[in-house]
Amino acid sequence: MKTLDDYRNFISELRKDTGIEALTPDENGLISVRIDDAFNVNLQFVEHNQSVLCFVEVFQLPEDAPKKVYQELLTGNLFGKETAGGYFSIEEVSNVVVYSYLFNGDEIEKNSEEFVASLENILQLCGLWSGRINDLLTQEPDGFDTVDEHQIGIIHP
Repeated sequence: MKTLDDYRNFISELRKDTGIEALTPDENGLISVRIDDAFNVNLQFVEHNQSVLCFVEVFQLPEDAPKKVYQELLTGNLFGKETAGGYFSIEEVSNVVVYSYLFNGDEIEKNSEEFVASLENILQLCGLWSGRINDLLTQEPDGFDTVDEHQIGIIHP
């Protein structure tokens, strides 16, 4: 897809195929859809590189989130650990973790079923990360294991 009109036509066909009426772009090509009352999924056409940016609001972090959460997200970004080629950011004002993935417009235009399957996979991935973040937030603070005189104290990561 080369233009915003191509994108709109693609989305129109996708809307017919999926029956999801909320897949309607605004004048700038942005689509925002709430899925299963769990995730806000946004699609934005990026004309200068003929791609579609998908970004999903994954989790709202508390102000006092432990550094373990940030370490996990950074590890995912730096090493592609369980990110499927996407990346995480944290929205500065709301403290919301956002997962972003850039689709090649020409590739998704060729196979809308694969595009929908990829979106479903992204939602599953976001669900896993949401659970992981929640687990990290509910863990007890790290400390030293008990040791005897022949062991070395270990701080858990």
